[in-house]
Amino acid sequence: MTQQILDRGERQDVAASWRIAPLVLFVASGVAIFAFEARIAGYAVLVASLILAFLIDRSLFRDQLLVGLGVVTMSLVPITTDISWDHMLIMGSAMIVAVGAPYAISRWVFRDHAVRFPVLTGKRWGRPEWLYLGLVIVLGYLILPWYMIHSGVYQNWPDASSASEVGRLFLGTNALGIWDELFFICTAFALFRRHVPFWLANLLQAALFTSFLWELGFHAWGPLLIYPFALLQGYTFRLTKSLSYIVAVHLLFDFVLFLVLIHAHNREWFAIFLY
Repeated sequence: MTQQILDRGERQDVAASWRIAPLVLFVASGVAIFAFEARIAGYAVLVASLILAFLIDRSLFRDQLLVGLGVVTMSLVPITTDISWDHMLIMGSAMIVAVGAPYAISRWVFRDHAVRFPVLTGKRWGRPEWLYLGLVIVLGYLILPWYMIHSGVYQNWPDASSASEVGRLFLGTNALGIWDELFFICTAFALFRRHVPFWLANLLQAALFTSFLWELGFHAWGPLLIYPFALLQGYTFRLTKSLSYIVAVHLLFDFVLFLVLIHAHNREWFAIFLY
């Protein structure tokens, strides 16, 4: 009996190791598509990863297909910080499809409901959670002005000077922050975790997360900031199992980002930062 258990465990380890290759290929395709904007090469690698996943494990193939649907959907629209109503409508529509389609297919076609958005978890936030939210604000205050202004990356965002532009910048920043958590954590990370250990699933989702935000405009040494943040979001989600909490973390960070962007373009506004 003991030997049978050991043999079964070895077979599971081998199966898990085989699943790594298509997932790594898949994430590499996302990096090519978003970070390097090599769409054709990225699509080719994505298809190769799906074929390999299909040969290894049909459930892995289905889950990669769901994430791939979101990746391809976003790759078909301009991923920029343009805050014109036309662009916000186009990119916003793609974001809805990129999250909504995998959710709908998982729930009503595959019927495994692997993609979930846990908002009302029934668990109250304790002192550590509230302290961490405060720490996020402090870190954002210390890091973001230095990064955005000294690197000149703030110029990848429009100069929002009018009330309408400021409102649209605020709306776009918050909408994108929520979408990041819906797609990269609740969809990609959750689906990757079904096939590989937590640590690897987290590394993979963070690579996708970082690549997407690179294309958006977080250049220079932005990946050194975004990648750890994405890893922390995955780890936080594992601990709290709460979309509400990781969204709160992200939106607090993004609120500081919003203020920094306004200040960077109009230095007399929100002159509260140290850099």
